[in-house]
Amino acid sequence: MFVDEAVLKVQSGKGGDGIVHFRREKYVNRGGPDGGDGGKGGDIVFRVNRHLNTLEKFRHQTIFKAENGKRGGVKNQTGRSAENLIIDVPPGTVVREADTGGQIADLIEENKEVIICPGGRGGRGNTKFANSRSQAPRLAEKGAPGDEKKIHLELKLIADVGIIGMPNAGKSSLLASVTNAKPKIADYPFTTLVPNLGVAVLDEEITIILADIPGLIEGAHTGLGLGDTFLKHIQRTKVLIHLLDGLSHDHMADFAQINTELSLFDPDLGKKSQVVAINKIDLPEVRERLNDIKKVFKEKRIEVSIVSTVSHENTKELLWQAKKLLDELPDVQKEISLPVYHPESKEKAFEVIKTDKGWVIKGGAIERAAEMTYWEYFESVRRFHRILESMGIGDALRNSGIREGDSVYICDHEFEWVYDLDNT
Repeated sequence: MFVDEAVLKVQSGKGGDGIVHFRREKYVNRGGPDGGDGGKGGDIVFRVNRHLNTLEKFRHQTIFKAENGKRGGVKNQTGRSAENLIIDVPPGTVVREADTGGQIADLIEENKEVIICPGGRGGRGNTKFANSRSQAPRLAEKGAPGDEKKIHLELKLIADVGIIGMPNAGKSSLLASVTNAKPKIADYPFTTLVPNLGVAVLDEEITIILADIPGLIEGAHTGLGLGDTFLKHIQRTKVLIHLLDGLSHDHMADFAQINTELSLFDPDLGKKSQVVAINKIDLPEVRERLNDIKKVFKEKRIEVSIVSTVSHENTKELLWQAKKLLDELPDVQKEISLPVYHPESKEKAFEVIKTDKGWVIKGGAIERAAEMTYWEYFESVRRFHRILESMGIGDALRNSGIREGDSVYICDHEFEWVYDLDNT
């Protein structure tokens, strides 16, 4: 089944916890700290797999979670880092944030890998907090939580040549006649409900990839027919074969209508190089009208080829014309990709909210710090208080009117506000 869109929830692994531990050996009096660091959590990685051409597998699995890093050990042993979770996607997959629509990655190149959610770093053991003033610190960090995203995948097929035209113009028949593709073919509009890909062999060394793009009628850019569902796939193609139905009553009107729909969907689509061809010349009634059809296009300075997908007449020549246009494209146009969106980091931003039960603090960085704090150790709590002050959250709370003893909530953690924790 062809699926070109999917919504996934992905979550990278949490970092392993660092530990508080002290050497306990015979004849060693007051052994120093030897708590090890936690291991890194697994990343969520998307990798391009050229053997895939659909997002169908994501119909059945929509949640992906990487493993967590392992807890640190005694004797300064670092916990094992988790394996990355690699998710294969077909070339041409665009990754966006589902809520904002911001583009994260545009995956085209074979075997290219992109980290969508980095794993949380491992927490530091108490060995890392030892210094000349604190030689036996009861202080360590829990592992950083993993990143979580709701993402939208959109597949835009990558082909050298896209075959466009009105319904029943013979697009699928052309693809079948020049490649090993086996699209559904019948004598009624919208036979093709999914895009079809095929590889055409021109000679021993030259091949081109073709895509049969269905669903283009008047209003396609607004979603009429099968419209905007498949127009996006034409964005990836480099050259177009515009196939016209030889039995049409007004070939120029059909030609103009399709090109208008392309331009309305994406102005750059209307600028793509095209090979224009009249199909069904094996039919006598089409043969009789050929001179009149050519004359109309000649007046508009449009060169027209003639083909028959049934008898295969001139189909190979049509592909060579498309190949010639491909070769004439500048190199910058041959590699088609979409702009990549890099979301602006707002990790250190925070919000202080007064509620009936106390004060709620929200923000990416401070919530992460709270999750990494060992609340059972006083030194860890005091360190978290210093983080609040360094980020300006302490001043924000005082300016908002917080009083000694008020409750403060961060994530699932609750603590009592103390003005000067260092002197308690």
